[in-house]
Amino acid sequence: MSEHVVLNHVDEYLKLGREYDCSDIHLSTAYPPAWRRYGQLSPIWPDHPPLKAEETEKLARSFLGEKEWARIQEKGDIDFAYIGGDGRYRASVVRQRLGYDMVFRIINSQIRTMDEVGLPKEHLIPLTRYQNGLILITGAVGSGKSTSLAAIVNFINEDREDHILTLEDPIEYVFESKGCHVNQREVHKHTESFARALRGALREDPDVIMVGEMRDLETIQLALTAAETGHLVLGTLHTGNAPRTLDRVLDVFPTDQREQIRIMVSESLRGILSQQLVPNVQGDGRVLATELLVNTPAVANCIREGKTYMLPGVMQTGKHVGMITMDESLKKLYVKGAITADELLFRSDDKASTRSFLES
Repeated sequence: MSEHVVLNHVDEYLKLGREYDCSDIHLSTAYPPAWRRYGQLSPIWPDHPPLKAEETEKLARSFLGEKEWARIQEKGDIDFAYIGGDGRYRASVVRQRLGYDMVFRIINSQIRTMDEVGLPKEHLIPLTRYQNGLILITGAVGSGKSTSLAAIVNFINEDREDHILTLEDPIEYVFESKGCHVNQREVHKHTESFARALRGALREDPDVIMVGEMRDLETIQLALTAAETGHLVLGTLHTGNAPRTLDRVLDVFPTDQREQIRIMVSESLRGILSQQLVPNVQGDGRVLATELLVNTPAVANCIREGKTYMLPGVMQTGKHVGMITMDESLKKLYVKGAITADELLFRSDDKASTRSFLES
């Protein structure tokens, strides 16, 4: 692209992103237009000059409605689901010192099955058949949590005859009612917060509730209450593995409530699926590494006594119910030739044991 024309509308960049199999498009002031492909962020055109403030403002105006534009002027940032450029996107626009920054997460309209995503289906399916309890999907930003969650919800939609309610910020995948009746609510659009939506949800007689993100005390508390009172709750957290997830859930609560919460979690938790997407050996895609914790009596005991540090050991002995630690999952991918030794070492928790594994 020699003349470096700044395209007139964000849709033109988004179309490119879809064509080249990207996960995100970045249009930021003082940085050239960029995309994230297979986990790597790089400029779309290597010699494109950085975008100027007036160019990003024009691009922002090209797709923001009056309501969104007013909100960004008032609040300084917005997140919402944008439909355009051949599909759905999770759009985030922020106003910063130099100008506007826009990031678009490309949402595949096709909901993938558990098999296509590569989830440990035989051990996850039993968890989805409980009438109540809590299933957590965790991982860093961009680790494919939404995709996995959508695959699981879609499986429940086909497998059961119930009422599913999803609370999302924003709605990413659109579910059509199959065996189940599905209602989707968007935070900020249909309700003011996850906590408010969850409180309302309990009056709508749902069997399954999907909470897009359990980010604060009130939401976590309500999700636990819902899981205890006869609802199957699916939620996501930005944590790396099962012990850290449980610590995160418990640490949100005031100290005097923790013992009671530990008992609640030990009784209502069904399982935790932690995941990360690892660049493959060829460098032209990514593979899914998953850790699965299933709540057995031994796991419940560790949670009740606040000994989450003992969980990796318990998980080692729980292979028969499908438990696997992230390190084991990464080693399997390395043995299969799917990921490099460098990636294995970089991503493993127990570096010393991984080093000796690589040297053996």
